[in-house]
Amino acid sequence: MGNAGSMDHHTDLRGHNMPLKLPMPDPGELEERFAIVLNSMNLPPDKARLLRQYDNEKKWELICDQERFQVKNPPHTYIQKLRSYLDPAVTRKKFRRRVQESTQVLRELEISLRTNHIGWVREFLNEENKGLDVLVEYLSFAQYAVTTLPSPITGNGLTRMGRHSTTQLSVKWTLQPYSQKVTTLFFAYFFRCNTLPSRRTLKNSRLVCKKDDVHVCIMCLRAIMNYQYGFNMVMSHPHAVNEIALSLNNKIQALVLELLAAVCLVRGGHEIILSAFDNFKEVCAEEQRFEKLMEYFKNEDNNIDFMVACMQFINIVVHSVEDMNFRVHLQYDFTKLLLDDYLDKLKHTESDKLQVQIQAYLDNVFDVGALLEDAETKNAALERVEELEENMSHMTEKLQDTENEAMAKIVELEKQLMQRNKDLDSIRVSICQYMNVLYRREKDEAIQRQSKLEKKIHELEKQGTIKIQKKGDGDISILASTPALAGGVPGAVAGLNNTALSPSRGEVTGDTAAPPPPPPPPPPPVNGTCITKRTAVGGHPSSSPTTSSASSPPPPPGPEMSVPLPPPPPPLAPPLPGSGTPTVIMNSGLAAVKIKKPIKTKFRMPVFNWVALKPNQINGTVFNEIDDERILEDLNVDEFEEMFKTKAQGPAMDLSTSKQKVIQKGPNKVTLLDSNRAKNLAITLRKVGKAPEEICRAIQLFDLRTLPVDYVECLMRFQPTESEVKVMRQFEKERKPLESLTAEDRFMMQFSKIERLMQKMTIMAFIGNFCESVVMLTPQLHAVIAASVSIKSSQKLKKILEIILALGNYMNSSKRGAVYGFKLQSLDLLLETKSTDRKITLLHYIANVVKEKYEQVTLFYNEMHYVEKAAAVSLENVLLDVKELQRGMELTKREYSMHGHNTMLKDFITHNEAKLKKLQDDAKVAQDAFDEVVKFFGENAKTTPPSVFFPVFVRFVKAYRQAEEDNEHKRRQEQLLMEKLLEQEAMMEEDQKSPSHKNKKQHQQQELIQELRRKQVKQDNRHVYEGKDGAIEDIITVLKTVPFTARTAKRGSRFFCEPALNDEYHY
Repeated sequence: MGNAGSMDHHTDLRGHNMPLKLPMPDPGELEERFAIVLNSMNLPPDKARLLRQYDNEKKWELICDQERFQVKNPPHTYIQKLRSYLDPAVTRKKFRRRVQESTQVLRELEISLRTNHIGWVREFLNEENKGLDVLVEYLSFAQYAVTTLPSPITGNGLTRMGRHSTTQLSVKWTLQPYSQKVTTLFFAYFFRCNTLPSRRTLKNSRLVCKKDDVHVCIMCLRAIMNYQYGFNMVMSHPHAVNEIALSLNNKIQALVLELLAAVCLVRGGHEIILSAFDNFKEVCAEEQRFEKLMEYFKNEDNNIDFMVACMQFINIVVHSVEDMNFRVHLQYDFTKLLLDDYLDKLKHTESDKLQVQIQAYLDNVFDVGALLEDAETKNAALERVEELEENMSHMTEKLQDTENEAMAKIVELEKQLMQRNKDLDSIRVSICQYMNVLYRREKDEAIQRQSKLEKKIHELEKQGTIKIQKKGDGDISILASTPALAGGVPGAVAGLNNTALSPSRGEVTGDTAAPPPPPPPPPPPVNGTCITKRTAVGGHPSSSPTTSSASSPPPPPGPEMSVPLPPPPPPLAPPLPGSGTPTVIMNSGLAAVKIKKPIKTKFRMPVFNWVALKPNQINGTVFNEIDDERILEDLNVDEFEEMFKTKAQGPAMDLSTSKQKVIQKGPNKVTLLDSNRAKNLAITLRKVGKAPEEICRAIQLFDLRTLPVDYVECLMRFQPTESEVKVMRQFEKERKPLESLTAEDRFMMQFSKIERLMQKMTIMAFIGNFCESVVMLTPQLHAVIAASVSIKSSQKLKKILEIILALGNYMNSSKRGAVYGFKLQSLDLLLETKSTDRKITLLHYIANVVKEKYEQVTLFYNEMHYVEKAAAVSLENVLLDVKELQRGMELTKREYSMHGHNTMLKDFITHNEAKLKKLQDDAKVAQDAFDEVVKFFGENAKTTPPSVFFPVFVRFVKAYRQAEEDNEHKRRQEQLLMEKLLEQEAMMEEDQKSPSHKNKKQHQQQELIQELRRKQVKQDNRHVYEGKDGAIEDIITVLKTVPFTARTAKRGSRFFCEPALNDEYHY
């Protein structure tokens, strides 16, 4: 409010000498006196709240400061003096003597209004004192001579007034009648006589207008208007704003224009300002509104402050209204007064303040031609948008059709691939079996050859040709018994060349390897792959000694040789990748699994609450093919630990008991049906619009052209019940006339005579709905097949799971131990595991790691096709629907076999049996593909339907892509911040190098203006500012800092004063 803003130069307050500081009273009294002081200061709530937070010492100082001063004069003192200046009966000499102190009285009144507490101001304005009326009267009196005499600036006021002398002055006063409450004699005389004031009054006004009374009166009104109470009184006063506007004829135009501009921005103020200028036009004999204002603006080119205030007022009075048409009208008023031409001349003005206000006005100007062109462009654009939307709709339909066709092709290819894989697996099994047969055959042959060689050795030993000698290490050597015999038995020795006999089994060893011991049988095939190990059998012995001796000379006695005999043990399963020679455990699937050692971390890590798979559950799953330990070697686990370490650390009715009611509808009509059932049947028959005989014939012939499937389904609800049939047969047995029955009963009579009625209608419903069912079920099955195969075959998804497993084991290893796999539901927990500072989640970190180290798998979700569509499929229901179609087809075939002459059934079976077969094949493929992919990820197909399995991937992909966007946004923000910091450093260096202090000051001003504009954008879209305490001073202060910008202007949104903006300027 500014009540305590000018304590330094208050001339109406007397200071008391207080050489000693008074002692502080007790806290209770201190609070009471402090509350009184706050009430007297009339502070806004935020300021009062701030002062209440002071400690007792500061509160006591404030109380002492306020009580040090006392009001010099009460309000009625100033009012009596002002009324004395308005007394028309006083002589000129006495008036001259009185008026000498008028300016000083007004100055004291202005200071009192601005600085005294609100109670003093209210007393000044109350009904008893009527201070506002007196002040407005004195302002009118003080500037009367100015408005009736030629203008001291232009000198043409009298010329205009001359033509309308009496008339215009009469208009000035007669159009502004005061109420009966006005007591001033001057105006009482004027109203009473309805004539111009006397010559003495005119001379007295001339004497006053030479002083600063008009200026100080405006300041008094401004002080009053700064209170909400006073502002409302000024706005509701019939002449106050008019007199302020008429003050433009004086030398205080800048002050007046600032005040009027501020009033324009207060609710309801704009209309009052325009009304005041309408009054100004009449009083000053203007041909057009704002004419004199423009004259002052053009002629006061040496008064920059006035020109700035004038340009600011024009900008606000034109562009502060919401009605665009009205804005254009006000804008054109000034265009007719050649404002645009004059602004062109001022383009190169040296005043920065004036240039800012001119630019603000030009920015707010409405170019109607441009707006019309924009409107036409907008209409054309809207038509184009409508056309594009229609084209997009057609393209969307085409895309949907193309997508369905592509999905059907993909499914067909996937089915072929699956069949090829099955064929390949069967071929592998056959090859394995064949290899085993060959292996056993070779083994038998080797045993037979070995047996023959042993027999020959024994024969030669008996003949004494050779001698078998045992060695100390258990080996056996074969030596020739005598040199003479060496040449006699070359064939035998050659046949036994390089052989030795085992001491335990009599086996032979020598220079050349004999047939080795049989290798172990091959391991069973793993994942359809047969693993065999073939061992070649050594050189075969010669068939006869003669041949051997003829082919080579007899060798010398062979040296003693030894060969280990035990066969090698069967090899173990290969170790997991990257594991060297690890310790292994065996699971139920007979596959060896490496035991994972706990990982020791530097910090305690949070627990990732995933659902782990047991080691015996990973065989055949995706986790059997990935190595998470190798991932940890690629990652910066120190950074991971730093980011995610823990901190410091009524029972139903029995309808069966209801009895049939026989209700007579007319004197000759009886009904055999329940009344509600008969009524519903009548409605259905009217809807069908066919005769009963025609309906029954169509059902007999399965004619869906005569009786569409919709009507068939409606009539199925009226299948005659057993009790109804019994009643009808009794009616016929009694040979009662059918004409006595209602139309519904007669139809039901014929309806019940159709053989196998329900079966025939079921077949008709099946035939009618078959094509629609196939069209509906096929895309769902295709979606499940495509999604299942694409997820299972995605290598990029496998890599993502490998990274997740590695990081999860790193976090959990020290507390829960390492795991070999996890349930898919654990993917949802990635968003719940957050870093130490709670700013990012584990999923954000994984997305960042993938982007930096595994960029090739970033778009893993592009390998997963139709997952969202598959997530919406209830495979169990689809399979049930396929079975229902199968049962319907079987029922149709059985009916056709009984009535082979029916062409409708024949044509249906011929054209649709293949479709059903293909649909059944698709259903089987979908079931198999889904079972395989569920098993591949360690889940159970019975407890994990597609509506549970696929949404896990949908949510994961959605969350992953959102994490990617968040990371990218964060990177952009960091980059912008870095650029801003670099820019600020560069600007600081330039400021240090620049010797001009003026540039620095201008830069600070620009920063202030930018900050204020940012605050303007944040505030609400209020069209006006409410007339609260301090509003006028706030608006005037801010307008001096930021030019007014209309809400629809080119630059930003419209300026509205905000109280928080002005706290630094006020109080």
